[in-house]
Amino acid sequence: MRMQAVLNGTVIADSDRTVVVEGNHYFPTEDVNTDYFEPSDTHTTCPWKGVASYYTVAVPGTTSQDAAWYYPTPSDAAKQITDHVAFWKGVVVQPEPHGD
Repeated sequence: MRMQAVLNGTVIADSDRTVVVEGNHYFPTEDVNTDYFEPSDTHTTCPWKGVASYYTVAVPGTTSQDAAWYYPTPSDAAKQITDHVAFWKGVVVQPEPHGD
């Protein structure tokens, strides 16, 4: 299924190759428009995935602090999310609307 990540009407990721972990769709980095990303100093630790890093997502009309996260060097148990990004904090992840 093709998924999109959308913030304030702007598509920031679009992929049919997401990896779902703990209910979150992780998008391959090559399917993410990183032009909307601003570096963040935020880091968190997951007991089994490792240390996560964050980006603030800024699109026309809104900015969402730390709305994208990724694991630069995930644990062996989470190696399937290497080079993938997930979203939250106002970013809507949904199936791509079907056009005619």
